This record gives sequence, structure tokens and C-alpha cells, in this order.
Amino acid sequence: MAKKTNSFEDLGGFVFSTNEDFEFDTQEAVETLAPKDQRLEAHLDKKNRGGKIATIIKGFEGNEEDLKTLAKKLKTLCGVGGSAKDGDIIIQGNFRDKIMEYLTKEGYKVKRVGG
Repeated sequence: MAKKTNSFEDLGGFVFSTNEDFEFDTQEAVETLAPKDQRLEAHLDKKNRGGKIATIIKGFEGNEEDLKTLAKKLKTLCGVGGSAKDGDIIIQGNFRDKIMEYLTKEGYKVKRVGG
């Protein structure tokens, strides 16, 4: 017996339209706050990293492109690898003081969190 679908969730997130002029916009325009309005947190983390330490910058508010640009600047500054996703910047190694100094110089408000 076939299951009857009663909601949009049952359709797997698909919505059908017969309007030929409809333009679906998947990305919301998220504005990046100015550095002086950003409140960032600098964390050190070694959980699930095989005992290796990573510096994590949390709290960035803005679009994904600006987050990746800032992450690239921090990775270049420290000369190491890392990533940027979900509003967090992950830098391999213990570079918290160096990153905090750089971000403060750029106008960000940075708070040391943990140890």
C-alpha cells in the first residue's frame, strides 16, 4: 500500500510550481559586519584531533566568502593549514596569541576563551 504524503517535508523539501516566471533564490544576502562590530572568541582545542592542537576563531558574522578570505589571511600569517566553515575558522597549531594580536590590529574585538 502506498504511503500518502500530507506535508512538504514528506516530499523531501521539493516544492513544485507552474509559474514560468518564478525565480528561486537559494542564497540570502548576508552582510558582513564591520571589524569594529565583530565580537570574536579565540579558543584552543585538541578534541578529536589525535592530540594535536588547533586554534579556533568563533563568532564571525558575515557571508561565507568574507569568512574564507579572513581564514586565508590567518593561515598565511601563521604559515599553516586550516579551514573555514559554519562561522568558525580552524587554524592548525597553537597560534592563538599571534592571531589575537593580528585581529586586534585589524579592528576586531577578540576575547581569549579557555586556558
